[in-house]
Amino acid sequence: MNGCEDTEPRLRCVLPFEAVATEVPLLRRAAVKQLGRWGMPVAVDEAELLVTELATNVLKHVGEGVSATLILEWRGERLRLEVHDKSDGIPVLQAVECDEECGRGLHLLAALAADWGTVLTAAGKAVWCEIALGARRTCRRIERAAEAIENYQGASGAIGLQGRWREADLEKSAIELIADLLHWTAAQGHDPDDILDRAQMHYEAEMNAA
Repeated sequence: MNGCEDTEPRLRCVLPFEAVATEVPLLRRAAVKQLGRWGMPVAVDEAELLVTELATNVLKHVGEGVSATLILEWRGERLRLEVHDKSDGIPVLQAVECDEECGRGLHLLAALAADWGTVLTAAGKAVWCEIALGARRTCRRIERAAEAIENYQGASGAIGLQGRWREADLEKSAIELIADLLHWTAAQGHDPDDILDRAQMHYEAEMNAA
């Protein structure tokens, strides 16, 4: 994998790959290595996960062995990831209830990225997403957390509270949401304690870099 080109004020790297299972970890490591060369202060974990999902999406929905390209672009307070392939089929974000095969990657894009989308190109299409860096990144994380808690609270029927009662209810909803996520990670075969430790390390790294 080569083809990197660094220019100011934009840093850009082009990584061609084949959509096969053995290539995905190599692509992920190449992307992380490039971010390290750039001195990327935060967002490496998200980038690693999103690269995996974007590449896997090509494998699942375009075809095994097809040629594709990952483009990394760091400009200002945004890191942009693009995966280009030769299919003109536009991916669609399905309902949350869909299974893993029908759009898990797109839900991760929507959850982790500050913005994302799909564009048709002369050769096919590109699925892209952007990760916010610095102060704006922290704000976007808080916004996403608030949205998740509000939605979770709405599902439980606790709506319309005000003042300290609302704050207490939101805190309770946050705790219940985290507990549900830990149950989900255990059901997926992961260690909840390990997930908590990694989340804490990620949080502390971001706070130190802010």
